[in-house]
Amino acid sequence: MIEINNKFLTGRTYIDLFCGIGGFHLALSSFGANCIFASDINKDAQTSYKKNFGIQPFGDITKIAVQDIPPHDILCAGFPCQPFSISGNQQGFDDEQGRGRLFFNIIDIIHEHHPKMVLLENVKNLEKHDGGNTLSRIRTELQNEGYNVFHSILCAADYNVPQARQRIYIVAFRNDFGVQEFHFPTELNEYATLDSILIQDDDNEIQGKYYIDREYTIGNQNPERSKKLIRIGQIGLGRQGERIYSINGLASTLSSQGGGLGGKTGMYLINGRIRKLYPRECARLMGFPDSFILAQTQERCYNQFGNSVVVNVLQHIINQTQNIWEG
Repeated sequence: MIEINNKFLTGRTYIDLFCGIGGFHLALSSFGANCIFASDINKDAQTSYKKNFGIQPFGDITKIAVQDIPPHDILCAGFPCQPFSISGNQQGFDDEQGRGRLFFNIIDIIHEHHPKMVLLENVKNLEKHDGGNTLSRIRTELQNEGYNVFHSILCAADYNVPQARQRIYIVAFRNDFGVQEFHFPTELNEYATLDSILIQDDDNEIQGKYYIDREYTIGNQNPERSKKLIRIGQIGLGRQGERIYSINGLASTLSSQGGGLGGKTGMYLINGRIRKLYPRECARLMGFPDSFILAQTQERCYNQFGNSVVVNVLQHIINQTQNIWEG
């Protein structure tokens, strides 16, 4: 998370839909904006959100009348990605569990309240899903509500976060703002590698939960520092979740659904041993500050951060809107 001195959103309000554990909250609040409503169906995520921000999120957004949501300046949402992900069923808006249709609940809220800005995040594959028709439908729905719409795929590694995480970001401004073009942030000249966020912990009990004592093969143990994912070995056949990476490069994309020994965080050669990442390290890989209160179990932490948004990337995007708000 970046330290922000410019509070140009002070006095502005936002609602946090599919809020998870508060990535959007951290980003928008850092510019002075005030959260007046949050919603997430996941009880564990609600608990973490309440512990950290003092706000109790509402539950299932489909059960909340749009009239009961307060008027707001900004709507943000990391709407469910499984229907659009290459690792999911890719059923899109026709997802049999109804998750793909949740986007239209966002549209219903926009139709009722007409916020000045909409900020959405989803998996990279959304751009190409159904031959581009899904993204085209999203853009059309927003345009029909009176918004100028912009989108870009950004990688966390370009914003000093050592994770190979690419996501699509959609920013929409109400037409009366007169925004005819919007420039997403350019990548920073500097970059971080995984070793910069690691925790040194000599507690044997803790180590036993994360270190993996299995036979493995390793190649170059100390490759040159690089802004990429550096695979140096494997366990077993080296399938997804069995690959070993160097800490001199990026971390693999955190996932709430990944399988295998290191499926959710990746496995890394650290101090001569193979281990998964600690929950606090996962928090850092998503731009969450060390003051953030973690969930009580390892599994909940992995699920929550795998489903979250990278705070730093959102901050850089929001910073690009300053002239629009002040204009």
